[in-house]
Amino acid sequence: MAKAAPGEQLRLLDIQSLDGKLRGLDVQAKALKEDPRLPDLHGGVTAAKSDQVVLDTAVGDAQRALTKAEDDVAAVVARIDRDEAKLNSGTGLSKDLMALQSEIESLGRRRSELEDTQLEAMEAFEEAVARQEAQRGLVEQMQSVLDEVLDEVRSKLAGLKMERDATLAERAELAATFDPALLAIYDRTLAKYGVGAARLFHGKSEGSGMELSAGDLVEIKKAAADTIVFCPDSGAILVRSEEWG
Repeated sequence: MAKAAPGEQLRLLDIQSLDGKLRGLDVQAKALKEDPRLPDLHGGVTAAKSDQVVLDTAVGDAQRALTKAEDDVAAVVARIDRDEAKLNSGTGLSKDLMALQSEIESLGRRRSELEDTQLEAMEAFEEAVARQEAQRGLVEQMQSVLDEVLDEVRSKLAGLKMERDATLAERAELAATFDPALLAIYDRTLAKYGVGAARLFHGKSEGSGMELSAGDLVEIKKAAADTIVFCPDSGAILVRSEEWG
C-alpha cells in the first residue's frame, strides 16, 4: 500500500481546500454563462430585429408607392399645362379647340383622382415610417437591456477569472512542496472522484458525508498511520488524526 507521513497526508487537506475553491469558482462561472435572463433577452432582440426588417420593407414599399403616385400626378399636370398652352394660343380649328377643352376637363378629373391616391400614399408612408421608428426604438431599448446584462456577466466572469488565476498560482506553489508520488495519487483521486482528500471525523467521511460501517472503520484503524487509506464511498484519500476520533 502507498505510504506518506501523517503530516504530509494532513497537508493534503490544504490543497484539497484550494481545489474545492477552484471547483466552486468554475460552478459560479458556469452559472453566470447560463444566466436565465440571457435566452429570453437574446430571443426578444432577435424577434424585434426580425420585425424591424419587415417594417423596413414596408417603408420601402410605401416610399415606392408614394413616388409612383407623385409621378402620376406630375405627368397629368404636365399634360394639362401643355393642353392649356395650346388652347390659350387660339390656333387650330374650332372643333380641335373644343376637343382640347374636353380633354383638359377629363384630365382635371383624373388629376383629382390621382391626387387623392397620392394623399393616401403619403399617409400610408408616414404611418409606415412611424411604425418603423417605434420599432427601432424598441430594438434599441431591448438591445440596451441585453448589453447591460452581458456587461454584468462579463464583469463578474472577469472577477472570477482573476480569483481563479490567483488560486491556481497558490495551488501550484503548494503542490511544489509535496512529494511527487503522493501528489500523483492525490491528483488521480481528484480527477476520478472529484475529491482528492477528506477528513475522517468521528467515524464520518467528509468526502462522502456518510458514516463509515463498523467493518470499514476496523480496517482503517488497523492501518499504520503512514498508510494511505481511501474512503469506500467517495474514493477520496481519508486523512486521519487521533484528535478526530
